[in-house]
Amino acid sequence: QVQLVESGGGLVQPGGSLRLSCAASGSIFSINDMGWYRQAPGKQREEVAVETSGDNTNYADSVKGRFTFSRDNAKNTGYLRMNSLKPEDTAVYYCNARVLTSELNRRELWGQGTQVTVSS
Repeated sequence: QVQLVESGGGLVQPGGSLRLSCAASGSIFSINDMGWYRQAPGKQREEVAVETSGDNTNYADSVKGRFTFSRDNAKNTGYLRMNSLKPEDTAVYYCNARVLTSELNRRELWGQGTQVTVSS
């Protein structure tokens, strides 16, 4: 069984920082790419930071310059460093990954989500 588990969410004051983790576990041969999404109450899910080819990451305009995605391949773990947090960043954050469970089999995975609340 393969899965993604997010962690690191919580309550933080505006201007604060938080780092989310996304750990992939199970029979994972490699991670092709990974991304972070979020969904705020009453709003549609939106892309936050998504890896593209060439080791690039596309960031939503609303988080560009404040959020940074990174990945530790040895740990099969992705991270989202969030700085200068704003109340509008409040949402459930979801990790997504496209992985190879073998050389021949590809899977798309979603984590269960982690709540980030930015409030004073």
